[in-house]
Amino acid sequence: MLELSNLDGFYGRSRALQAVSLSVGTGEFLSVLGRNGVGKTTLLRTILGLMSRTSGSIRLDGSELIGLPTHERACAGLGYVPQGRGILPAFTVRENLLVGTFAAQSKPGPDQGRIAEWVLELFPILREFINRRGGNLSGGQQQQLAIARALLSEPKILLLDEPTEGIQPNIVEQIEQVLIDLNRDKGLTIVLVEQNLKFARRASNRFAILNRGSVSVAGAISGLTDDLIHEHLVV
Repeated sequence: MLELSNLDGFYGRSRALQAVSLSVGTGEFLSVLGRNGVGKTTLLRTILGLMSRTSGSIRLDGSELIGLPTHERACAGLGYVPQGRGILPAFTVRENLLVGTFAAQSKPGPDQGRIAEWVLELFPILREFINRRGGNLSGGQQQQLAIARALLSEPKILLLDEPTEGIQPNIVEQIEQVLIDLNRDKGLTIVLVEQNLKFARRASNRFAILNRGSVSVAGAISGLTDDLIHEHLVV
């Protein structure tokens, strides 16, 4: 599905991601862990082509993405929920959701411009607030909107950057369960950057820990021991 080989990402002349090699198989749920500032967000930005420069290889279903602009990577099957949500505050919920459909693989037809019913069923509050401006939603509602928008791009793989950060607990629980169900019931491949170890352990089948822009250790989630957590994650 997704294969990273010797991947470097640069901010200007500074190499922030260093020789990262990882693979994510179809239907897997990978949690990317690490202390603050170690390169987790940079990894996602590098995959998406949002860095000043990248080198190495990023292959999605065997096709090389290095050299492609971000919008072509989205059309190739990368869905992205950024840290801070990235919704368009002046757009309504409906308009924000329709933005997600632009990268969808479905051919235009009589239903073009309609929002898939199953996405609204995941987050019923979005149906209720369909004509409300995105900037008038709560933080948790904006996060639900950001995830729904990414899903409407019909991604092969969904990349999420700390989707539960700064959100009220009841919505955190809903978002966590939606992501688990999408992976286990619909087979959606997910790469999650997350600080919530309890969620990562419950949802993931694999993990990777970053340190100083490189992968320190990776493996099956059953191998994420308390000793590893103490060594690599405890501040």
